[in-house]
Amino acid sequence: MRWALFVLLISLAPSAAKASGVAFIIDSGAASISVVDMATLQEVRRIPVLREPHHLVLSPDGKSLLVGDTAGNEMLFLDPASGAIQKRMPVADPYQLGFSPDGKFLTVAGLARNQIDVYDAASMKLLKRFPVVSTPSHVAYAPDSGVVFVSLQDSDRLVAIDLHALFVKWNQPVGKTPAGVLWLNGKVLVADMGTDYVAQVDPADGRVLAKIVTGKGAHNLFLSPDRKTLWVNNRAGGTTAALDPTTLKVTRTYAIPGGPDDIDFAPDGKLWITRRWAEKVAVLDPATGDYQTVAVGRSPHGLWLNPRAPSPVR
Repeated sequence: MRWALFVLLISLAPSAAKASGVAFIIDSGAASISVVDMATLQEVRRIPVLREPHHLVLSPDGKSLLVGDTAGNEMLFLDPASGAIQKRMPVADPYQLGFSPDGKFLTVAGLARNQIDVYDAASMKLLKRFPVVSTPSHVAYAPDSGVVFVSLQDSDRLVAIDLHALFVKWNQPVGKTPAGVLWLNGKVLVADMGTDYVAQVDPADGRVLAKIVTGKGAHNLFLSPDRKTLWVNNRAGGTTAALDPTTLKVTRTYAIPGGPDDIDFAPDGKLWITRRWAEKVAVLDPATGDYQTVAVGRSPHGLWLNPRAPSPVR
């Protein structure tokens, strides 16, 4: 969904590439969501939550921004432009969440409860709960929405779940403390946080085919909207690596201290990167390597940019 928004903005007019709109930053350690003016890089307000939010995702229809409050066992539905709370829903341990490409399924990784829940996205009916060992962390789908892949941090494994038959296809070791997961060019990439590499995995059986060294504590990975760059945040090393998505070779490494974690992409070409240990977000210009800093709440984690939103009012 956010890639489609990016392409639409670029196609509308030259002025669409200017930084504007609203950024939502999840402050996991502050029980809040920071709302940031993308034009001024200033936090304009905070949305309180119950206890400990981590991740967020836009609904398939673009009408709601879902925020998982893990320790609060609650899902918040926000207006993606204003941040107004539309509704609250009890959901068990919604640490990481993601909709399938076809918009039919919502997968919720319950890190603390060692469970993976698959919901019908339209009705939010729980279709099946999968007990797993242990600490399910990040979620990625096959392009046809038939399989969801979830990393299991404390067992060093990746699990593949068939979404149509609702059964576990395989559960295989992929490296120490796996976190971020991404489908790319017919393979599954897994950032192994306890190492310095990203594992390339065969989606058919979970075999590790290659290990791509990116930096200490490879934590999460993202494909740029133009699909020309694969970005990997190496949290322990305090670096963000740019890779060629075809060759998987590192082309450049940027110093982003403070535990770089999640990334989203602005229409002006800059990367917004949360820094878990710095109470700040870095706005990186990949051409120069320079970055600006946005002060937010404690332990900033997930983020989402809405460049189409009107400028927020303080």
